[in-house]
Formats: sequence, C-alpha cells, structure tokens
Amino acid sequence: MPERDPSSVPSILKPLSTDEYDAPARTDVQVRATDATSAANLDASERLATPLARFTQSRRGTAAGLLSMNAAVGARYFEVPPEAVFDADAAAETFASDGPVIDVQTHWVADRPTLKDFQANLFVHYRGMSPEWWTGLEGITAFTIAEYLRCVFVEAETALAVISCAPGNASGEMFLTNDEMAGMRELFDRTAGTGRLLNHTVVRPNLGETERMAEWAATYRPVGWKVYTLGLMDPSYQHYEPGFGWRLDDDETGMPFLERAREVGINLVCAHKGVSGMVDAGSPDDVGPAANAFPDINFVIYHSGYEPGQGEGPYTPESAHLGVNRLIKSVLDAGLGPGCNVYAELGTTWFVLLGHPEDAAHVLGKLLLHLGEDNIIWGTDSIWYGPTQPVLDAFRSFQIPDEMCEQYGYPKITPQARRKILTENAARVYGVDIDALARAAERDDLSWTKRVPAEWGR
Repeated sequence: MPERDPSSVPSILKPLSTDEYDAPARTDVQVRATDATSAANLDASERLATPLARFTQSRRGTAAGLLSMNAAVGARYFEVPPEAVFDADAAAETFASDGPVIDVQTHWVADRPTLKDFQANLFVHYRGMSPEWWTGLEGITAFTIAEYLRCVFVEAETALAVISCAPGNASGEMFLTNDEMAGMRELFDRTAGTGRLLNHTVVRPNLGETERMAEWAATYRPVGWKVYTLGLMDPSYQHYEPGFGWRLDDDETGMPFLERAREVGINLVCAHKGVSGMVDAGSPDDVGPAANAFPDINFVIYHSGYEPGQGEGPYTPESAHLGVNRLIKSVLDAGLGPGCNVYAELGTTWFVLLGHPEDAAHVLGKLLLHLGEDNIIWGTDSIWYGPTQPVLDAFRSFQIPDEMCEQYGYPKITPQARRKILTENAARVYGVDIDALARAAERDDLSWTKRVPAEWGR
C-alpha cells in the first residue's frame, strides 16, 4: 500500500493520548476506516480542487471519516448522507447546531520554565503515538492560552468552557494553578463578557487542603471543586504515585471534604474517575455511597469511569466490575438512578469511543438507560486533541442502531436528549443562563481572542 498522506485523515480517527493515559493500540476496524478515509479525502479534494489538508480539517472531511467508519464496521452508527462529503451546505446541515454548546472539561499548560521539558515531551508523546492519522495538532507550538483559544473557541463553536487542571505532582507543580484558573476567568470576563468561561478550583484533601476551601471559595469563586481520588502524579506526569489515593466515601478524607463543601456552599464536586490505568483509587465505586450521603451535592464524574482499551458491552452483573459499568453499579447499589445527583461526563471517553462505535453505542445506551438523558454532560478534555469541532460533529450525527436498542433496551438518542447533553444539563448543574449565553455567542465576533494572549502575558 502506498504511504498515506498524513493530512488526508480527520482528527476523529486518531488514537491520541492525554496527560492521563496512553491511547490503546489501533484495531483492524480503525485501520480500515483510516485507509478508506484517506483515499476518499484524496479523491474528494482533487475533485473539488481544494487543498487536501483544508478539506480534511473541514466538516466535509469529518463526514468522509464517519462514513468510512460506518463502512468499516458494517453498520450505520453515524447518520451522515454521502453528499455531505462534497457539498459544504449538506455537511453544515448534517452537523447543524441546536443551541449553544457548553464544554465542561478543558485544559492547557502554563508557560513556565519548569514545564518546558514536560511540554516538549508531551508533543513527542502525542505525535509519536500515531502521526499518520492526526492533523489536529498541526500548527500547535505549545499548549498555551493562544492554542486554547484557537481549539476551544476560534475553530469550534463552544459558547462556554470550564477550565480545569490535573492535581499536579508531589512537588506542587501544576499545569495551571488555582490562581491562574481564576485569573483566566476574570480576564475572559473583561474581554469577552461574563459567562464565557468558568473555573474549577483543585482541592487535594489527601494533602490537608480541605481547610483552605472557605478561603478559596471567596478568592477564586469556582463553579465547583475538582478532585482526583487517584492522588498525585509523578514528576514526569506519566502515572499516579502510589500511596496518595483516597475515596469520596472514606471517613478520613472524602467525607470531611464533602462536609466542608457543604459548609462553604459550593455544592458541585467534579471527580476524575476512570482513565486511571486501573489503579484502585480511580474506580467510581465510591460515587454512589457519597452521592447518597450528600443528596444536596451534585457529583459530575469526569470520564464516566471509562478505561481506554478495556472494551465496553452491556451492563450485566457479570461485567459490573468493568469500565463505565462500575459507575452504573455504584449508582444503582446506592438506590439512585435517573434524575439523581450523579452526572456522567464524556471528555476523552467520547473521543476514544469514536474509533469503537459499537462500544460507543453501549456506553451512551447504558448511561441513557440507567442514569437518564438528564444526567449526561458534554466535555472534550481539550486541548489535548486540538480543535473540538470534529468530536462535537461526530456526536451530533451518532445514533444507536435499532437492533441494539431492541436487544439491550437502550433508548434512541433523540434531538431532545442531544440538546440536554450538549447544553441543558450543564447549564442546570453549573448555573448557566442558556438564553443569555446564546445571545452572547450569536453576537460574538471573537475579536477578544486576540487581546487575551497579550494581556495574559503582561
């Protein structure tokens, strides 16, 4: 087979890594889909007299990739008409917006000397995973605030984002400090208008930071507390250090932290669960007991307990110890269900599942069945994957096949459910006025994105 042009395949077919996990090996289905997409994009770009890279990164390129994935697996998971590959209007109609998009998980890396080596290693790591497949990182020189603006706002239709951060390492180094996340929100408020960015505050209860939550609530005004029960990362950010893990429902760390959140009055806890390398503290089995004990606190479970490379099927008692099923079991065992105070977030999970559409159907189907359409929230884990528009468009066109719905009892993904997942659920949980957000996004010319990097640098 001739060598594939690296600019001929859209971003959604790249098994990229993040700071938290290594992408699983490509499957035969993914390889077939990628080869087919590459050929289709080359043909389409020539017929349309459009530069290959520009076509691939467009919505028409996304359409070609999704159609190739359907063909590779022999089933129609993505509802994309063939004309969307050649007709920009047809592609725009296929992926049309139905309201402002709220992305509750975004990241970037501060420009500090201590992080320079990490950034350089990160690029080698990401691009080295599978450089043939991915064009999303082309042009990125660092995971800076300028690239954040490009990937989240300029080249994607995100109306509101939540800026977050990993817990850092034992030496105290973090990609973004709590100061920086709060300062970033304040800068966005001044340049773009209020409500375009919300910030987390990272709390590490295992390091005694519970005592600082009242001070941080007043100073940083976070929308919620971000916690990593996995503990702390090693100095190279390659894995989590043993001995620092904790549980949301343990009497020594988790329960006092939740009591303090209640006392402070910020009753939103965003907990990283899954994407853990299968360490015990990364399991979501503590979510149900904690949510049951604190019904006045909302728990957003980042990654939904998903573990890349493990595989996903229907929820059964025999498979309840695997992946997303662990979250479902924990919630059901606690007597909770649709409409409860536990929410499943899709960042990284959805990106990885794009190359495994049957698994994607199982994950979305069982979350809809057991948690309900009101309890799933959109997030991307950007900017680890470049611009977020392709994964958003793929979600808009995804459907659970009828035969899977009949066999497993999964609901179909209705326009109402999609709108709730992309906008309404996050708006309710994070306290966002949807109408005001929509008006702000509609009249936004994004000129503020040019001022932010310069002012941040000062």
